[in-house]
Amino acid sequence: MQQSVWTLLSWGPDGWLDDIAFGALVTVLLALATLPIGLTVGFFVAFAKQSEEPSLRLAANIYTTIFRGLPELVTLFLFFFGAPLVLQYLIRLIYPDSTIDVNGFVAGMIVLALIFSSYASEVFLSAFRAIPKGQYEGGYAIGLSNWQTMRKVILPQLIRIAFPGLENCWLSLLKDTSLVSVVGLAETLRAANVAAKVTKHSFLFYGVAALVFLGLAVLSSFATSAILRSLGRREAQR
Repeated sequence: MQQSVWTLLSWGPDGWLDDIAFGALVTVLLALATLPIGLTVGFFVAFAKQSEEPSLRLAANIYTTIFRGLPELVTLFLFFFGAPLVLQYLIRLIYPDSTIDVNGFVAGMIVLALIFSSYASEVFLSAFRAIPKGQYEGGYAIGLSNWQTMRKVILPQLIRIAFPGLENCWLSLLKDTSLVSVVGLAETLRAANVAAKVTKHSFLFYGVAALVFLGLAVLSSFATSAILRSLGRREAQR
């Protein structure tokens, strides 16, 4: 039994470790591809939520209500199966015989970015509200424009305040990548699921998948702690 376990967890044609390692790589790439999109959208949604324009506030609140309220899996299914129908209908107005498919990686990236940004926007909004209005007024008083005040005065403080909350959003994003396995993307959980079905060693391979996600979370914690210390040193130098 011990030998068979080590064989199953080996590299090469008799083992499944290479498939799980590739799945872990896809998981990391998917999360990293989603992160900048989610952060950018989340920042602008938070900015809109505190805008003086009522229509912008309403649109931002509707956005976060939808993507925080819907289950992640439902959102993924709606986009993965619904978006091709809409796109195909629009394309067939011009090219009647055309068909379109949505790539699992792209679909997962877009859906995860929508979900991530809805939660990140609340973190950014709390950080915006934690910055005293005097910081804005001080920037204007020394002749800085709105953009310069935001970039040189507000953003450094905003990132430092929001960072712990964004770290939690990142960890949730890492875990949510497992949802994309249901649309066929060969990430960590999908690889473990295939190995479990073929070998009948479900507990073994799902346990390995759990260790992979736990390892990624631990590595992320070390990385984010280092970034937070760096932000603290830069703030002290300022």
